[in-house]
Amino acid sequence: MTDWSFNIAFLTIRWVDILDVVLVSFLLYQLYKLVRGSVAFRIFIGFVTIYLVYWVVRALQMELLTAILGQFIGVGVIALIILFQQEIRKFLLMVGRSTFMREDGFLSMFFRRNVNQQQSTLQPVLDAVKSLTNNETGALIVFTKTDELRYFEENGDLIDAIISKRLLISIFNKNSPLHDGAVIVRNGRIRAARCILPVTDKTDLPAQYGLRHRAGLGMSEVTDAVILIVSEETGQLAIAHEGELETNLSMAELRARLGKLLFAKPIAADTLTAHLRAPEVQKDLQKEPV
Repeated sequence: MTDWSFNIAFLTIRWVDILDVVLVSFLLYQLYKLVRGSVAFRIFIGFVTIYLVYWVVRALQMELLTAILGQFIGVGVIALIILFQQEIRKFLLMVGRSTFMREDGFLSMFFRRNVNQQQSTLQPVLDAVKSLTNNETGALIVFTKTDELRYFEENGDLIDAIISKRLLISIFNKNSPLHDGAVIVRNGRIRAARCILPVTDKTDLPAQYGLRHRAGLGMSEVTDAVILIVSEETGQLAIAHEGELETNLSMAELRARLGKLLFAKPIAADTLTAHLRAPEVQKDLQKEPV
């Protein structure tokens, strides 16, 4: 049998040991990405500090303090599960969204969606966003991917309607009873409005980002959805995806990013041209200035 090992001084290192270290490093990095900038990171630092203090006082034979800290360390695993339950949930969700279910993954050949049809339904969203931006009307639009988000749909008002510019503008109108919350788009249809999204617990977000940005970022942390955010105060556009927030996007940048994130490629020009030639879109273009 081939010996897949080598010696460094008095150590014998196998190739599987190197693989083990690489995998553990990757796991720790993913955990760091989940907790960085949040309250959980500070709690983790505090827990590690207590653990180090415990070993110091134990080495100095300080029996009383060692006994007190030892009781805390003894239930450390249970305490970690309680303190980091949200982060553990996010980590398990991240593991569940493996590369097998991505658009370019192995299982995507069995669950391939009609990309052209969904690309044609994106343009009404961009038309509505342009009007909302000009009027400084806030909006929160969630595009589903592999996660269907039925739980979040059910906590709002079910609509199940074809996407249209007028419908989106009506929903997010400040006088509309549906404007407070998010719209969820799935399979080219508006599934629900006034949906409540989870809010991120990150503490390093700039002060100018309000509840919409925090809700969009929180949704991107627990699902694989792409969230489009229109700021009510400034009219600026942002996208939240996989726990990251892209801000100050232009309409061209927004179109390119949505095409990349939702369809893994830019939106085809002929698809947009066919949509722009539609009679209802021509009427909208005649009513509104470019």
